[in-house]
Amino acid sequence: MLAARLPAARALFAGSLRSHFHSTSRAFVQVGDKIPDVELMENSPGNKISLANELKGRGLIIGVPAAYSPACSESHVPGYINSPKLKDAGSVFVVSVNDAFVMKAWGKTLDPSGKSGIRFLADPSLDLTSALDLSFDGSAIFGGPRSKRYALVVEDGKVKEAYVEPDNTGLNVSAADKVLAGK
Repeated sequence: MLAARLPAARALFAGSLRSHFHSTSRAFVQVGDKIPDVELMENSPGNKISLANELKGRGLIIGVPAAYSPACSESHVPGYINSPKLKDAGSVFVVSVNDAFVMKAWGKTLDPSGKSGIRFLADPSLDLTSALDLSFDGSAIFGGPRSKRYALVVEDGKVKEAYVEPDNTGLNVSAADKVLAGK
């Protein structure tokens, strides 16, 4: 009887080891996943919205580690604001682990006229960021947990394309020219 259980136990143990010592990074939000129904803030703490409700057609969620950080302010978000292909992306949202007041001010700094139509949302408690499994420990630079840099192309509430920076904060795969290339 014990001999019959050993292969099953070995297989279970080997599977357990694989999940702890696997060489690839863990899976984040995937193509086909639904956008989580969590509350974010727009312009003030009292103005709560859910991207699950807002993104009914085509849209884009741009996740950034920090408002006003150099890469976010100088190239990542401006790349989208200045892209002629942005108009084909649908509803566009920039989300960061900051408070609503910071995100409102940052949006006005980057797009004073609001001409791009991009909406700047706060995820201060990491509700969306955690639900998408896109947080990282940014304590050394940002003082606490932050969002990885990413872009999600969304259609009818589901992720159609996911562009997540492998090193959390780099600016390569989630850059506007790559994400909007086929639009």
